[in-house]
Amino acid sequence: MNLNTMKEFRHDLYQCFRRASDALFNVMDALSSEATAHSFPELSLSPLFQRKWASLYEAFEDGLIDEDRLREVFVQFAPLPGLGQHVYLGVDTSNLYRWEAETGADRKLVPVANTPEKAHVVCPGWVISSVVLLPTQAGQGTFALDLQRVASTELVTEVAAQQLKAVVNLLTKRGLHPVILGDRWYACAPFLTRVSDAAASCLLRVKANRVFYRPAPTRQPGQRGASRKDGERFQCNDETTHGEPDAQWEGIDASDKRVEVRCWNRLHLRQARWTLVSVIQVIRHGASDRPRDPKISWFVWMGYADEPAPLASISSTYRLRYSHEHGFRLDKQVLMWDKPRLRTPAQTVRWTQIVACAHNQLVLARPLVEGIYRAWETRRSVLTLAQVRRAMPGFLTQLGTPARPPQPRGKAPGRAKGFHPKPATRHPVIRKTSKKEKKRKTATST
Repeated sequence: MNLNTMKEFRHDLYQCFRRASDALFNVMDALSSEATAHSFPELSLSPLFQRKWASLYEAFEDGLIDEDRLREVFVQFAPLPGLGQHVYLGVDTSNLYRWEAETGADRKLVPVANTPEKAHVVCPGWVISSVVLLPTQAGQGTFALDLQRVASTELVTEVAAQQLKAVVNLLTKRGLHPVILGDRWYACAPFLTRVSDAAASCLLRVKANRVFYRPAPTRQPGQRGASRKDGERFQCNDETTHGEPDAQWEGIDASDKRVEVRCWNRLHLRQARWTLVSVIQVIRHGASDRPRDPKISWFVWMGYADEPAPLASISSTYRLRYSHEHGFRLDKQVLMWDKPRLRTPAQTVRWTQIVACAHNQLVLARPLVEGIYRAWETRRSVLTLAQVRRAMPGFLTQLGTPARPPQPRGKAPGRAKGFHPKPATRHPVIRKTSKKEKKRKTATST
């Protein structure tokens, strides 16, 4: 990464903004550099935002961003490994809560994070699905590749599969081998079926009570009735159904504790019999066996072109996914992702994409700037993105901007006398109807 590459990245980002491009680009620069801003309007106080504060909201009301082109730019400038190596992709969702935004359309009930144990709290909000490039070294930070909102009529697994296919297609053209890492919510039949034809391997966590099946036995001569569709049952938390593993590995982890890995191949879910996976059990004898540090963990591996599961590196590979959560925390706590109260889902998606642009700009600028430390911060070999952000005002001034300066048009005449604006339309919260309620409504209607 050098100054010329950084300038090219910024110019290509500017070309992705199809409407209100100058204001949107000013917002991205202000968000990347104004470390003293703690609210959305305070971004207008940045010297890099050349417009009035009202242009912040107008940029997201009138703006338009080419999502396909933005994805291509992100992949083009991402810090990718060398030709022929594995590249690790994280897929996950994050919720933007809108408790009392009655004018916000298509809000649905989403779970609230960080609640007391066994407390299930929901509130209205929007769900954002993101695909990021996961770092292989500690402290490097994620790099956003694609972000989309999950509508109330869509499934998270459906949107995630569409995103991954688009990103994987771009990465394979560069001679890389993608590996998808996901939480246990993605280890389901709909997701595995949709990504089975993608040129990527998958490593997904699995619930301990998940049930798989072995291949169906061959039909015997003279057998009556239909052939069996599933073979013997395999339940993760029932050792009597396991049998002998097809492969196993034993070693030690970073804490010099014994680790056992066992693998059973050619298993499938009942809802996706044509999609074969490998089920992997990881036993860490040094774990405390608490909810966040389990002794036994289960994973699903689906290798591209029958690539075998890397048993010796399953734990270390899946651990890369935790950087995704730290990326969400940076976007919300530092880049104010969830602070603006924009009215429509489309405006929120534009703001999400601007936050991703600012996040990626900080990642690319890390080797080009000298971080600014607080008095209580420890000087490390790798700068945090918050330290990079404090050094961005002078760096961005040195780079220049492709955005055109504003053209003042004088004072607006204001509203006409007697004009009364209509109140904004109110939208109900989308609530999913359970199967029992559907049956009851059907019975009462008939």
